[in-house]
Amino acid sequence: MRISFSTFALAGALSTASAQVYKGFNYGSTFTNNAPVTQQDFENRFNTAKQLQGTSGFTSARLFTTIQAGTPNFPTSAIPAAIATRTQLLLGIFLSSTEEAFNNEQAALRSAISQYGQAFADLVIGISVGSEDLYRISPIGIENLSNPGEGPDAVVSRINAVRSLISGTALQGKPVGHVDTWTAYVNASNSAVIEACDFVGMDAYPYFQNTQANSIENGESLFFDAYNATVSVSRGKPVWITETGWPVSGPNQNQAVASLANARTYWERVGCRVFGQITTFWYTLQDAFPDTPSPSFGVVGTTLSNTPLYDLSCPDSSSSSSSSGSSTATSAVASSGATGTSSGPSNSETSPATSDSSNKEASGVGASTTPPVQSPSVTPAVPNTVANIKTVMTYTTITTCPVTYTEGTETKTSLTSSAVVVTSTHVDKNHPDTAANTGFNGVVSPTVSSIFNFDLPPSYEGRTCSLVFLFPTRESLQTSNFTLSGSGGLEITRLLSPATAETTYNNQPAVNITIGSVPDLQAGNSYTIGSGRCLAERQRVGYKVSATGSLDLNYFQDFNPSPIGLYVTVC
Repeated sequence: MRISFSTFALAGALSTASAQVYKGFNYGSTFTNNAPVTQQDFENRFNTAKQLQGTSGFTSARLFTTIQAGTPNFPTSAIPAAIATRTQLLLGIFLSSTEEAFNNEQAALRSAISQYGQAFADLVIGISVGSEDLYRISPIGIENLSNPGEGPDAVVSRINAVRSLISGTALQGKPVGHVDTWTAYVNASNSAVIEACDFVGMDAYPYFQNTQANSIENGESLFFDAYNATVSVSRGKPVWITETGWPVSGPNQNQAVASLANARTYWERVGCRVFGQITTFWYTLQDAFPDTPSPSFGVVGTTLSNTPLYDLSCPDSSSSSSSSGSSTATSAVASSGATGTSSGPSNSETSPATSDSSNKEASGVGASTTPPVQSPSVTPAVPNTVANIKTVMTYTTITTCPVTYTEGTETKTSLTSSAVVVTSTHVDKNHPDTAANTGFNGVVSPTVSSIFNFDLPPSYEGRTCSLVFLFPTRESLQTSNFTLSGSGGLEITRLLSPATAETTYNNQPAVNITIGSVPDLQAGNSYTIGSGRCLAERQRVGYKVSATGSLDLNYFQDFNPSPIGLYVTVC
């Protein structure tokens, strides 16, 4: 089943009748030998981007830092280069460092406003305060030796500081946001960052999702899964694509092969669909000077040239010819809920002076992205692999039934994969006309039930499906969490139709059949609710989970060991 970008992601991106859209590339502050990128270098790159064969409209640039490499706090030479070439700028304020470093970023921004004035301000499309800082404090970010990260409170504080800094200046009113991996955004513990943002910047690289089927054939769906998931938690804020791309050379990542042909395919299937529709900064124009990194993502090679390494034309000429800053009119289309997986790797810079060709995998890309575990929050953190998120969100098939085994007094369950929760929503008896999409959380109490939509691929036809509920102990959870109070169990019913984004208690679908129940829910157990013929002809099936007795449960649906939540398995 193919992800429908036009009916969900585009609707989330362009929920208004008119939206300002930009496209460009990411630009680091140093070359691969750590030499600073000068004003002339920036001008050469900006002009090359505008004149790339097969394209038009690449007139914007995303920066990672406002400081010129090799200086303590002088404004980046990308600013006068942008003024000279009329290139729009998404400014970057680097975090994940010391307070002094942040102060230097602010000093550079103040100096730039004073030095370049309105000519500078006219080109600024936004300011990104930080890049993947929430990812960097995650366990996997620490494991991959990423630079120190920042927690949500610190990121919000610095977003507000930058917004205060530009108040009363030529930059007043410019959008201020943050860039991070999508898994950071769907982690409810980071929701304050989204709330503080004027825009949400998302990085996503299917190439690095090496714990799942990430061949180029799946690159398109993996990317839009990630975008859709980010949109679903963005609170109506614009979601900008701040990094994505496919490498032209480098090592294989599971099924992902770095090659010119695959880079071209990804450009056509992803880039050509978003250019002119969503503000997008491709990774990258050039990352191979003077040396070629591994992997290398540049659309031009060691020699800066208007002739790209592969064909950059788009089958739909309206996409490839859309100019930056264009206005597009698209009506929002109702969706049945978020679909999505994919994660963005670390950005190209681990410090303001780092080259834009730094090893992205080592920074925790793709399947290695992990938001911090939040405990004892009632909204646990996100799983630590893209594959884990995939089983929660989108179209993954299972090849074996659950394997149950005992370790001490605890029953554990191992799943190789699962049929999928596409979205979850809860219906509340006390708020009968309120629609509430809960993202990845199951909420079950005497007044609240959760509805989970599963997508069952046609390949399930004629096979036996089991509905299982897995409930390990809190100690065995690596990246999830739950709260449990009261006593009682669960009742699971199949609905006549799946839930939608508008489902409420009063308009919820009618019950088709009761599948089964868990009389007394206890942590450390797995429960088979029922088994029968897979309803593959329906493709999407809704199951409602309700509480019995005084049970009050809030948990995060998570495939990471130990799995927790409701799953459909096929035998």
